[in-house]
Amino acid sequence: MTTQPSKWNVTDIPDQTGRTAVVTGANSGLGIATVEALAGAGAHVVLAVRDVKRGEAAAAGVRGSVEVRRLDLADLTSVREFAAGWQGGLDLLVNNAGVMNIPESATKDGFEMQFGTNHLGHFALTNLLLPHITDRVVTVSSGAHKMPGTPRIHFDNLNLTGEYAPITAYSQSKLANLLFTLELQRRLAESGSSVRALAAHPGYAATNLQSHDGSALRRALMRVGNRFMAQDSKAGALPTLYAAVQDLPGASYVGPDGLGEMRGAPTLVGRSPAASDPATARRLWTVSEELTGVTFPQPASIPA
Repeated sequence: MTTQPSKWNVTDIPDQTGRTAVVTGANSGLGIATVEALAGAGAHVVLAVRDVKRGEAAAAGVRGSVEVRRLDLADLTSVREFAAGWQGGLDLLVNNAGVMNIPESATKDGFEMQFGTNHLGHFALTNLLLPHITDRVVTVSSGAHKMPGTPRIHFDNLNLTGEYAPITAYSQSKLANLLFTLELQRRLAESGSSVRALAAHPGYAATNLQSHDGSALRRALMRVGNRFMAQDSKAGALPTLYAAVQDLPGASYVGPDGLGEMRGAPTLVGRSPAASDPATARRLWTVSEELTGVTFPQPASIPA
């Protein structure tokens, strides 16, 4: 009888002693599960959170070396302050924070909240921290980037003014996460940097993210799904962790290996044609620089 190899899990994370990581949106759900796993493996992990008190409460339950710093991705001033306060090297940045299917609202800078938080906030944060980053950037996307209806970047109306729909906005932001990863990796490689950009998605994971949906019907359906169909946040964080510690090519995309990529062990997965278009990725990058006022650092300032 042959023994089936065990599937990758947190016990397979190599020793992280001496490494420093930042995890955004780290006070609950996938974020705190990511923090717990990295800190448990020896890393020093910074919980970058909007609500410091909630972050400190979450950090109190983590075994290992952690600290809490304020970061509001819906406020570019906060993003700049967080990055300006960083000293020394940073091995790993995990762009995990996000909002999902919320009612129409705007960031402090006037961007549609889902695009502004999920993409533009992380775009600015990554580029501002890039001179400190020595290993990789992992950005959490979603299977929603290829939802029915052919999600796209609405370059003519990024805020979806007059045509806002929660799912449309969420899908756009998650597509933007993958295009951002694609273009970031291209720029890093072109600059001669060994830093890698990767993306991951959790499949269907039960977190607080779904509780803010703008539709009462969808909230009810998600409560049922979270209870009977979804994997827990620890399992949902595995693709992020796999992308964070495994030796993978730049621009890799990791998700669950189960049916429909809804649950299971982490593995390399595919992305939609829209998320693989280098021309769209470059256009989005240019627009994002214009909107945030943050640009890709000069090659001399990026770790080789």
